[in-house]
Amino acid sequence: MTQSSPSPDNKIRNIALAVAAAAVSAGLFFATRNDAQTLTAAKVAERAIPLEQAQANGKPSLVEFYAEWCTSCNSMAATVATMEEKYRNKVNFVALNVDNEKWVPEAERYQVSGIPHYVFIDAKGKILGNLIGEQTNAIFDANLKALSGGKSIPYAQAQAGQTSTFRKNQVKVQ
Repeated sequence: MTQSSPSPDNKIRNIALAVAAAAVSAGLFFATRNDAQTLTAAKVAERAIPLEQAQANGKPSLVEFYAEWCTSCNSMAATVATMEEKYRNKVNFVALNVDNEKWVPEAERYQVSGIPHYVFIDAKGKILGNLIGEQTNAIFDANLKALSGGKSIPYAQAQAGQTSTFRKNQVKVQ
């Protein structure tokens, strides 16, 4: 028995299938290797301004207490980054890592017992509200819109979302 060579139409189809399979494989490979592009609380914190600067510049502030190991903090990173992008000219975004003993006095002052913990502070330093745990974009947006406009915070004590427990004995010197 002799085999016949594939027809030109079959060759084109086979090449198209091979190219499509390669494209799908490459897409899956890069979709599962986006570690460098994954937004984390620590990456958001790198863009935050120092607490001392926020206290001195006359703008209202959102102070976030987070930890790198906190899954809820990392889940909220995209929301915080989106809000920071939207309100950066009107609101200070401050991030304090609870694993740094430098921030223990602030964690005690703001009664941080779970993270992420967000404190909304007006331009004069008055605490207007807190959000604890994972929250929706809508809640954050409403609070930041009010904060940036000098109005009362609509979700001053929103129902706590999923949190990671913060215990003082977890604090490490950094």
